[in-house]
Amino acid sequence: MDYKTYFHNYPNHEGRFGEYGGVYLPDDLKKAFEEIDYAYQTICRSSQFINELRRIRKEFQGRPTPVYHCNRLSRKIGACQIYLKREDLNHTGAHKLNHCMGEGLLAHFMGKKRLIAETGAGQHGVALATAAAYFGLECEIHMGEVDIVKQAPNVARMKVLGAKVVPVSFGLKTLKEAVDSAFDSYLKSYKESIYCIGSVVGPHPFPMMVRDFQMCIGIEAREQFLEMTGLLPDAICACVGGGSNSAGMFSGFLADPVEIYGVEPLGRGTNLGDHAATITYGKKGVLHGFESLLLQDAEGNPAPVYSNASGLDYPAVGPEHAFWAKEKRVNYVTASDEEAIAAFFNLSRYEGIIPAIESSHAIAYAMRWAKQHRSGAILVNCSGRGDKDIDYVIEKYGTGENYLL
Repeated sequence: MDYKTYFHNYPNHEGRFGEYGGVYLPDDLKKAFEEIDYAYQTICRSSQFINELRRIRKEFQGRPTPVYHCNRLSRKIGACQIYLKREDLNHTGAHKLNHCMGEGLLAHFMGKKRLIAETGAGQHGVALATAAAYFGLECEIHMGEVDIVKQAPNVARMKVLGAKVVPVSFGLKTLKEAVDSAFDSYLKSYKESIYCIGSVVGPHPFPMMVRDFQMCIGIEAREQFLEMTGLLPDAICACVGGGSNSAGMFSGFLADPVEIYGVEPLGRGTNLGDHAATITYGKKGVLHGFESLLLQDAEGNPAPVYSNASGLDYPAVGPEHAFWAKEKRVNYVTASDEEAIAAFFNLSRYEGIIPAIESSHAIAYAMRWAKQHRSGAILVNCSGRGDKDIDYVIEKYGTGENYLL
């Protein structure tokens, strides 16, 4: 495949990345998503829209975020060098604001009054509540009761920003159920609302649109790494749940001779229900209006999933990630709960950077990669900061002395 022309060809006009993607919705919602697609295609190449989004990123979000060399952590491991793309320094503390401000600007253009979304770890909810406050819109965030307890600081931030937080009390009470609940609310109010999907999942145009808004990560990282070192990294990696931060990171390097690794959550192990490693263990299916790889039980229903990272415990994955896996452009690997927590504590202790547990999965793989190579450099997308996870981590794992290198 010619990755130099990739973005001209994928997705196609039906919103498909090869055999994945598309739109699987009731007729009423199909019309709503067609409206969103038409509006986005109308303004995505508009100089006014692009310049306004650039101004917001610079003046409000604090972009570009830097690339940072983990000198002490690298020396603890060996001769390989680990670098971070510091999305944890993006306003609100994660990459999510990149697409939320874009979606908010699109909603403003369309004349919508309300933003509706789901959230797992709470970072998408906080980012969307921030965008709603910025543009003067109402905001409704659906969140599983399990995650509300686990991510209490982010719930408080959403409420302070003016969002209505809707607890989801059915099923496993986590991310999948939050998506179900948000879809149901949107179906009842789509004429005055826009559903701002929190990742590169869902029906077309969201996998494309969220990827486009997140591409700034990979474009910036590539330019910054070249400026710092004069070379491209040997490898890059990012965590993959739905896959927004990783899609943004990978997009900047697809055409380069760089190894790319997407790191899925292995959780407690390989048994169904103990992990959320969709590409590693899933098979083709339809969920939430799109076709991709999906973790399924014996009857073909979405399987229960688990991860200590609330933002990664989703039973499907973005259709573009499924496509990249099939094309063998991206290598999808796993990191367990324990590996992620070890990375969490080591980055905190040796670099003074407390990462989100989601990001810690990618950092764990980068540490593993560095141990396996005698030289070279790996660039990791540190997709979010770990303030939201501190109470949970200390309660469950202590202060981390047993995890240090």
